[in-house]
Amino acid sequence: MSAQAGKIECNACPVLCQITEGRAGACDRYANVEGRLVRVDPVVLMSREPEKVPFATREDDWDGDLVGGDVFVTGVGAGTTYPDYKPAPFIVSSRQDGVDMVTVVTEGIFSYCSFRIKIDTDRYLGPECATVRHRGEAVGHVTTIEYGSQFLSLGGVHHLTGGSKKEGRATCDLMMALGNKEAVALEVEGGAKLVVQAGRPPIVDGVEERRMRVGCGSATIGIFAKQWLGHVDEVVVVDDHITGVLTEHQAGKCLDMPPSGLRVRGRKSTPGRYFQVANPGTGWGGTDVTDPLTIVESLDPKVSRPGMRLLFVSTTGDHFAWYLLDDALVPRPEPMPPEVMKVVERIGENCEPSVARRHREPGAADPLDQGPADARHSRWRAGLRVAGRRHHGDGRRRADARAQLRLGADAGDRRADRVHDARRRLRAAGRPRRSRRAGRRGGRARAGEGTRVGRGQPVADRARGGAVTRR
Repeated sequence: MSAQAGKIECNACPVLCQITEGRAGACDRYANVEGRLVRVDPVVLMSREPEKVPFATREDDWDGDLVGGDVFVTGVGAGTTYPDYKPAPFIVSSRQDGVDMVTVVTEGIFSYCSFRIKIDTDRYLGPECATVRHRGEAVGHVTTIEYGSQFLSLGGVHHLTGGSKKEGRATCDLMMALGNKEAVALEVEGGAKLVVQAGRPPIVDGVEERRMRVGCGSATIGIFAKQWLGHVDEVVVVDDHITGVLTEHQAGKCLDMPPSGLRVRGRKSTPGRYFQVANPGTGWGGTDVTDPLTIVESLDPKVSRPGMRLLFVSTTGDHFAWYLLDDALVPRPEPMPPEVMKVVERIGENCEPSVARRHREPGAADPLDQGPADARHSRWRAGLRVAGRRHHGDGRRRADARAQLRLGADAGDRRADRVHDARRRLRAAGRPRRSRRAGRRGGRARAGEGTRVGRGQPVADRARGGAVTRR
């Protein structure tokens, strides 16, 4: 009992919590129960079936054997902090198939690790580096957008121990819930409200996602171009990444489709592929588009003709619209023909289900992992060295490389061997035959900085309705 009345000093770790009766320490693993320091979570033992094995009690006649029979220690509830000056509380010896085994069990510490959350959605979640909150507390941030998915980084030492106690508890509770595949509510500053659960579809602003996109707008054009041939005169696949225009696209050229005269907004990359046709959002293809005609800049009267059939569709098939040009070359919404609708439905059929996934990122000396997260450490332990570009002149292996290195993987004739097991420094390549070009100075500003588009609606103002959103 400590000098403070009614409190117990827990010496299980260097924090040395002063625990009031009826309360638990900072780790939530030790509590003061009627003046006694009690372990809240006992060590969990499992059988091979698997079934939980009850931990021995004071009344049991226990000889101290933790792994008798077909039982093993899981490590859940087994120890205190790590690393620490104290030995692991469970150091278990056993014998398996004639081999002496020693199991040292400690607990993992959340402050060493974080979670990376992969969310399958085209919907805009928020700007990169925006703070992500749980129960009002900052628990992470938005990272990047990859092909059809967006990522959050949650947890880590800054949120677990670097902020307020309330922030640390909210972050810890969040990580435990994610690790146990429970649903958690998140809010992105300046962005969306989310509910994520490992293995389940994410919920964005109250709408449950169903599909990942089948590909970008250009890829969708390439996949389905032949199925549209003869049924449409132009297809625009709206996408925040690359919007595709069929008759300009290579696929349309290969099918000898005549130009439609339709020109979309945005920055042209290559024929039929456009960047930044709209701003990010929760509308068509991850953009802020709700009316697809707003991305049409013009229709060339020398090329376009009355009666032309125009299809606008998103990369998941959730949004679509069908128009016919009238005599004044104004798009008018019309019912979609069944043969075109089948292809739109086929886009959705070829999409992967939308789910949220979480991956735990271990920190240095993480007891939950096999060692430090640095990949170089793993290669060192395995006795491997990975050759870099500097070891291969002009991308080829030096003629004397085999005399210098014991190569473990031959990539083939005239290609660089990349992995070998030599335990000495690599011999660098000779001087390249061609000098590298000097980088340009003072390059142009990155595209997309600031507001991406400032679009008018010359076509949309002349046509109303026709767009369909299917959820």
